[in-house]
This record gives sequence, C-alpha cells and structure tokens, in this order.
Amino acid sequence: MSRIPYFFLLIFISLAAGLALWYATPAGLGLTNDSAAYIGGARSLLAGTGYSDVWLDSTLEAVTHYPPLLSLTLSGIGLLGLDPYRAARVLHILLFAANAGLIGLLGLRMTKSQAAGIFLALLFGTNAQLLRIHAQVLSEPLFLFFSLASFLTCSVAIERQSALKTDNAKNRPSTSGYALRSGTGFWLLLTGFLTSLAFLTRYSGLALIATFLVAIFLFQPDWRSRFIRIAQFLAGAVPPIAAWFIRNSLVAESATNRGMQFNLIQISNIRTGLWNVADFLTPFQAWQEWLFRSGMLSIFLIAVALVSLAWLAYRAYCSFFLKSPTNPLTFTTALYVFGYLGAVLFSMSFFDASTKFQHRILSPLYVSWMVLLVSLLQTLSTKDTKVEHKKSVLIRLIRLIRVPFSLTLVAIILALSTFNFQQTLTELRQIDGLGYASWRWRQMNVLAIIKDLPPDVAIYSNSPPAVYLVTGRASRVIPTRVNPVSGQARSGYEQALAEMRAELLAGRAVLALFDVSDIEDAFGEEIALQFDGLTLLEKSQGNVLYGIP
Repeated sequence: MSRIPYFFLLIFISLAAGLALWYATPAGLGLTNDSAAYIGGARSLLAGTGYSDVWLDSTLEAVTHYPPLLSLTLSGIGLLGLDPYRAARVLHILLFAANAGLIGLLGLRMTKSQAAGIFLALLFGTNAQLLRIHAQVLSEPLFLFFSLASFLTCSVAIERQSALKTDNAKNRPSTSGYALRSGTGFWLLLTGFLTSLAFLTRYSGLALIATFLVAIFLFQPDWRSRFIRIAQFLAGAVPPIAAWFIRNSLVAESATNRGMQFNLIQISNIRTGLWNVADFLTPFQAWQEWLFRSGMLSIFLIAVALVSLAWLAYRAYCSFFLKSPTNPLTFTTALYVFGYLGAVLFSMSFFDASTKFQHRILSPLYVSWMVLLVSLLQTLSTKDTKVEHKKSVLIRLIRLIRVPFSLTLVAIILALSTFNFQQTLTELRQIDGLGYASWRWRQMNVLAIIKDLPPDVAIYSNSPPAVYLVTGRASRVIPTRVNPVSGQARSGYEQALAEMRAELLAGRAVLALFDVSDIEDAFGEEIALQFDGLTLLEKSQGNVLYGIP
C-alpha cells in the first residue's frame, strides 16, 4: 500500500473514533470532582478573574494544585461563545480522533509497517476504557495528546541523528550533515516544548521529561553531542514550566499546593489498580475475576516487568558502550512505562495520598502497552534472515508458525476490543451522563432546593464539586479531621467546626450532605450533638439538607 491510501485510512479511523465519542455523549461529557476545577478555572479565566477556585465559596484564590493547560484550552474555545462544559465535549471529540491518528503514526514510524500502524490506531480507537476517559471532563485526553506528539517528534529527532551518523560514515557532503544537525535541534526543541505542555496538563508529565533525557543521553555518539542535544531539549521544556512556577510563587505560597509527607500506599489501592488492569485486558467479568483472584495477573505483570527491565538494561548497554542501533520508539516507550509508574508511586507516597489507581491514572500505561504489544507482534511476524541458513526442524517450525500465530493473535485482540467497545458505546449512549452529569444528580431534590436559595445563604457540603457542577453555586468544604491529600490531621479543625456551627445555627448557611443518612452518619455521634437545633429541611435519594427554616 502506498502512503496516500494509508493516510486516508488512518484519517478515516480517526474520524470514526471522534464520531463514536460524539454518539456516546449526547447529553455531554461526564463530570467528576476534578471537573469542577477545570471547568471552574476556565470560567474564571473567561470572567477575567484569573485561574481561580470559583467553585469554592471563599475569597478567590489562585489555583496551583491543578495544572492550567486544560482550563486555558477550554477558555480559549469559550471565546467562540461556548460554555467551558460544552467546549470540553468539542475538545475531547477532536482529541479522541487526534490521539487515534497519532498512535497510528507512531506505529508506522516504530515498525515501518503500515499494517502495524493501522492495527495500533484501531486498537486505540476501539478501546472501551479510553473511550470512557475521553467521555469525561478530565485532563488525561489532552495529556495523552501531548505525550503521543512528543514521542513522535522525539523519534524524528533521534532518527535524524542516526541519519547524520550514516552520512558521516559515508563521507557525504557537509551540507547534508548541516541540514540534519539543524533539523535534529529543531525537533528536540519541539519535543521539549510538547513535553512541557504535557507537564502543564498533568504534573506526572515529569516522567516524560526524565524519559526523554535518558533516551537522548543514550542515543548520542559522544559526550559533546549529549550536552548539546540535552540543552536543546531543555530549551524547549524549561521556559513554560518555569513561567508556571514563577506565577505560582507570586500569587500563592506553594508552587503546586502539595506538601511533601510520606504516606504508605494502601493495599486496597493496589488491589483497585490490579482489578482495573484486568478490566482493561478482557471484557468478560468471569475472566477478570479469575485473573484477579488467582494471582495470575500479578505473576504475569511481575514477569513482564522483569523481562522488560532486563531488555532495557541490555539495550542501554548496547547503545551506550557498543553503539549498536536500537529502535528508539520501542526503547523510549518501555522506559516511559517504568518512569511514569515510578512518578505516580512517588506522588502517591509523598504528595497526594488521595490518588487512586483508577483507569484515568493508568491510561498512559495502557497506551504504552499497546505500542509495545504491536512492536512485539511485528518482531514475531518479521522474517529473521540471520537464521535462514539453519536447517534445524525447530527453526523451520518457528518460522512456519510465527506469522499465522501473530495474525491470529491480532484478530483475537481486535475482536475482544471491538466487542467491549460496542457494549460500552451502547451503555454510554443509554445512561444519560456520567458522574455529576447523570440524571441522578441533575434531578436531586437537595440540589434543586440549593439552587433556589437566596444568594446570601452559604452552603456547606461534603461535595462542593457536585454543588457547583449541578447548580452553578459555590459552596464550602465541611471541616474534616484528616486531610485526604496529605493523609495527616488538619490543624484548626475544632475552630473551623465551631465557625460552621455558628453560621448554621444563625440561619446564614445550610448543610448539604450527599450519600449519608444524617449528621451523625457524617460526623459521628459526639459531634452531631453539637448541631442540636438544626432542622432537617430535606431527606431524599440518600441525601440530607439541614438548616434553619
């Protein structure tokens, strides 16, 4: 197949992915707690109050906990007249299409096989978990876009470097070498810039920076080239990130609003991650339960990790000491798997104990595994000329079965992925919204009452994002003894509780509690006694509203 039909087919797959997301979200994208920060931040930017926490009823404070790029992008689309929530759907439809196309291009560059590129694009575009992630107002779709784009530009830069080495070895004219050197610097600068945009979408983009620094270091022929290429990469990466940190230091006390405190990762969180990986691997619940409960999934992941680490160490040795060629995309992707997982584990352990191994957190690993799977299948199906002269029965048998085996495995994987995708597409189409965008939240009696309250009545809630996303009103977080982000006891808890009690008993505020039966269920019997005098204004659908009539 020539390149033109290939690109037309890739564009068709990308458009089909975007249309599938459009079909699955007729009522809009799903909403989560983080969605309030992204949508509220975009609305705040459009209102001219900066990147602020408008979803909280307090003095407007500059947001540093959430990177700004998704809110900036939504506010940019909002300049055309769309509310950021509606703009998010437009953006994510485009991103799902673009990400499918980008990963198809990565497959082509990595394997030099158009079939591998098409298979990888289909695998991405028919993945149920990735569809669900793109169907919610989350930062992961934009993060995946910049990540895939940076991998693509990095591979171009490294291949240009390899072409330069070949030119030098063959004593070609210096003008060719100059063009290649100039091109390499540009692509590394662009890689650094795209990586910084990924970081400004999600702080875990730090793993991308570390991955590319290691790859650039290993794939250069000498120390002088290493320093030059790393400097070119950092020239693109550092300025946007530095600008964000300087802004934070000027408007807030912390660069990212995250203090460093060790928190042991809970076994329940690891089990959640393993279950989600099983869900990613197979659409059948019986198979998921077997993989999870039998321990086979843990054994498989550990075995793959050990083999991958050994392969990375060997290829790093060959590249650094023996100067032997290594597929840059395969190596960099495998390295990124460990870099990203290490960054997430480090963040959970020292910065944000509330992070869980949800599909959204694992999605960069899913995409990396897809790329590595296609690389492995392409290796299995490619003729090895080094063993052509050998006549052993075993070698002949391997050569006979590996191509049919690879094709059969491709067909099975696509069939399972398409089956799961079709079921998820139908489910998303029928459920009328995910999270706070669902019918359950939009028709909630407590929120309907809150929406009609006078503007001078404050709202305390155990879910301010839900209040903001459904009613458009800002609310206050109820005091808690433990900070869920740091896992440590809050200072000033008793004082904050007393202030809330005074506001409620004076009739200047109401207390909205979701998914609890009463105040005692939310605070405990001892503290509930301190709220004697409040009236139960509404109790329905598993939620309660207290105040003074």
